[in-house]
Order: sequence, then structure tokens, then C-alpha cells
Amino acid sequence: MDIPAGLTESAFFKLLGCRLHSLETGVAQVALALEPQLRNRGGKLHGGALFSLVDIAMGLACSSTHGFDQQSATIECKINYIRAVADGEVMCTARVIHPGRRTLVVEADVVQGDKLVAKAQGTFAVL
Repeated sequence: MDIPAGLTESAFFKLLGCRLHSLETGVAQVALALEPQLRNRGGKLHGGALFSLVDIAMGLACSSTHGFDQQSATIECKINYIRAVADGEVMCTARVIHPGRRTLVVEADVVQGDKLVAKAQGTFAVL
């Protein structure tokens, strides 16, 4: 999918240091490298950074479903943190599992290599 970077890379996307890996209809893959400013007090990747990565990837998956000419917003999102990340990069894959006219349901997996780091599900409103 060929979308201008201005539509896929928000200011917050850039602030976090996200990198768009791939974008297809209903599926977005976004990577995030563990930088010093993203660490929690224990030296691991902060849960808020992981949650933000998930929300960004889910939003892109929604936009690729309903079109970048329309907006959507997170109504709710639930995440399970499974494994701490001490270094390297994580990849979030978000998939729209219900593309409704008014809401979309999205699931996301965050992995580091072959290890599951977090799993999430969210609902987005089509605005």
C-alpha cells in the first residue's frame, strides 16, 4: 500500500521512534527499538511505550481498512504484558478482525524475534 508518510507517521509516531514496516488493507506492522528514553525505572521497555506502539499500529490498520480520508479513534483497548524487553527491537502486528461501519475491532501481537511480548485487543470508532 503506497500512502504518503505524512498520513502514516504522526508527530507522536516520530517522537517514540516508530518505524513502519508494512501496511496492507487491515494489517499494519510497526517496529520500535528500545532507546534509553523508553526505559522504565527497572531498565526495561516501559509499558506505556508498548501500549503506544500497539495503539499506533491499530490505528494504522484501521485507516488502511476504511481509508486515510476518514478518521477513527480508540474507544477502548486492553493489553496483556507477557514478557519484559531489555534490549533490541519489538514488532507490533495489528489486524482488523471486525471492520464495521461504525466501529472496528482490532487485535495486535507484539513480538521480539519469536517471543510474544504483549497481546492486545481494541475497539475503534469510525468518525
